[in-house]
Amino acid sequence: MKRVTIYEVAKEANVSLATVSRVINGSDVVKEETRKKVEEAINKLGYKPNAIAQGLALQKSTTLGLIVPESSLSYASQTINGLADVAKIYDYNIIIHTITEGISKIEDVVEEIIKSRVDGVLIYCDKTLDESTNLLKQYNIPMVVIGDRISSDNICSAFIDYEQASYELIASYLDKGIDNIAILEDRRNSNISQELLEGGKKAFKEKGKEFDSYISIPRESRSTYKFLKDYLKDNKHKLLIANRDSQAIACLNVAAENGIKVPDDMEVVCMTDSKYTSMSRPELSSFIMPSYDLGALAMRLMTKMLSGEEVEEKEKTLGYVYQVRESTLN
Repeated sequence: MKRVTIYEVAKEANVSLATVSRVINGSDVVKEETRKKVEEAINKLGYKPNAIAQGLALQKSTTLGLIVPESSLSYASQTINGLADVAKIYDYNIIIHTITEGISKIEDVVEEIIKSRVDGVLIYCDKTLDESTNLLKQYNIPMVVIGDRISSDNICSAFIDYEQASYELIASYLDKGIDNIAILEDRRNSNISQELLEGGKKAFKEKGKEFDSYISIPRESRSTYKFLKDYLKDNKHKLLIANRDSQAIACLNVAAENGIKVPDDMEVVCMTDSKYTSMSRPELSSFIMPSYDLGALAMRLMTKMLSGEEVEEKEKTLGYVYQVRESTLN
């Protein structure tokens, strides 16, 4: 069955598209006689208003743009689900735009999205936006950044405090007299890697020490596993911290291959929990991060901005839960 369009309603009632849209949206600027003509045309044709028609009179597209780095798509799935579920409640559609490192610039992508007449832009951030912040603030459109701390008149942000999680974890080991601690770089998420490093530095500084065991993975290394095969032959740590499940599992496998017992000789912590952390052997201690809630929170901030509600706290953070499993002694 062919869907009746707003154009057909306008033609039937002999009025403009804008007039039809105003009637649909309940505007009081339409004359009663004209309103009746439009309503009769709607009933006669069996027209069902869609989001685009409803947005015409309000100058809204009911569409949001979501920017996600291509390399982070698989890790952003739960956050995107949270965004999408809340967007449905408020009748918004989300169009996903990916950016590729070394090819796309985030400010260029934002500009292209805005030109397409979206109502707002959400940015899933896996790197700090220090260089882009001032440029983003110049856009007169609501934005929500997910994963970095940014705020201005038209920008809110939602994030999980990985720096605090790193600080609390490392401080607990330092309190036990254990300072042979290393953090493994996550090349796919430099933002979180930097937060983990800052948390480690803070914990060590409070003990009058300097943190110097940040393991950078050379660009020529194709995988964490291949790099660690050589690294753990000559370098020993009491606690090794990795961000992603694949990195943490690589630590477990290489440790076993080098005769390093986990957790007796070396403890391993995965910062971001997943279904695989409890499937590994030994099971990985990890931080349960509210990724779905992060997306839902970001979308709620966006709806508040779009409706003109006051957002008292423009930088919103979510908590986490540390889950002890078999890869740590406690």
